[in-house]
Amino acid sequence: MSAPLTEIKHLAGGTLQISDYLATGREMPRDTAKSLRQMSHKCHLILNQDTTQKPLIHICGHLIWLQLKSVKLRRRAEMGGKKSKSAVDDDTTQSGRKSAGPDETLPTVERIRKHTTTHFGYRVLSLARRGLTDPPEELWEITELQKLNLSLNALRTVTASLGSLQNLVVLNLWGNQLTSLPPEIGRLRNLKVLFAYRNRLSDVPEELGSCTKLEVLSLASNQLTSLPASLSSLAGLKKLNLSHNLIAHIPGCVYTMKSLVFLQLACNRLENIADQIQALADLKILIVEGNCIHSLPKMLCRLTKLELLNVDFNDIQSVPAEMHRLRRLEKLACHPLDKGLHIRHNPLLKPIKEVLDGGLQALYSYLKAT
Repeated sequence: MSAPLTEIKHLAGGTLQISDYLATGREMPRDTAKSLRQMSHKCHLILNQDTTQKPLIHICGHLIWLQLKSVKLRRRAEMGGKKSKSAVDDDTTQSGRKSAGPDETLPTVERIRKHTTTHFGYRVLSLARRGLTDPPEELWEITELQKLNLSLNALRTVTASLGSLQNLVVLNLWGNQLTSLPPEIGRLRNLKVLFAYRNRLSDVPEELGSCTKLEVLSLASNQLTSLPASLSSLAGLKKLNLSHNLIAHIPGCVYTMKSLVFLQLACNRLENIADQIQALADLKILIVEGNCIHSLPKMLCRLTKLELLNVDFNDIQSVPAEMHRLRRLEKLACHPLDKGLHIRHNPLLKPIKEVLDGGLQALYSYLKAT
């Protein structure tokens, strides 16, 4: 170790010892303060001699400077001198901390209510990333809430009291450990958006079908095998995400959701798509990649509004001749978010596989000619 570095470490150790005076509130002797000034000067000298130790020297020098500043502020205060702006700020901060005391005496429901905000006209409360295992019971008394975020906690259950928040428009429960949703969720008649993905849900309560204003529903990354038939009443649902579950057949209620424009069923256990898919005439995005689908039904080709069809990573060997009707699929897509047809990653048979090398229009021309 170089001599300058040894000296610096010695200085740093001395500085840390001197800091005990400040931590305990003991008065620092004048000769100690003088030593501090000498150490600060020493740092500058060593820095000029050995620039390789610049980071460590700067840290030590800065620490010494802070100690000197603290000594000056304390002596000035003892002599009745005018406080510096930083000292005034410190006093203000300490005063603010002391004045926070009365808030602790407020009822818990009032303390929670103080954290609500108004955003675009909605009453919003976020309790995300708080390490909660249970929502505070007083939360359910804040009935004016319209958007509630409980995501990324460790919630295992949500109590029946959820049903008291009948003004909720958005409920965010994703990233918890929920195994079920309470039946009382059906009382949230104004709910438009429900995020419950990345939990441990094995089923969905039938009462969810009573939330007829739902427009966005994400139940991805759970352990679902189906959905209750009662969800057929969600006629206004526009976006449904059921990806990364254990679904072997597209739930029958999905085919009745005629307002759907987005349907995500990737990474399940699907083996086919039923002909009822034709009922989803407004569908623009259909994602069923990562399943075990063997063939695509002809009725799929009646979804002429499709702009993105992702059937990658399945067992598809051929395509229906009517696929050329899907004119809004403008290209063969590669990136998962690209619009177009995603189909290359399948065991396609000849000549379809070779025809696709010429692009989507080449495929359409071939299908028209057959």
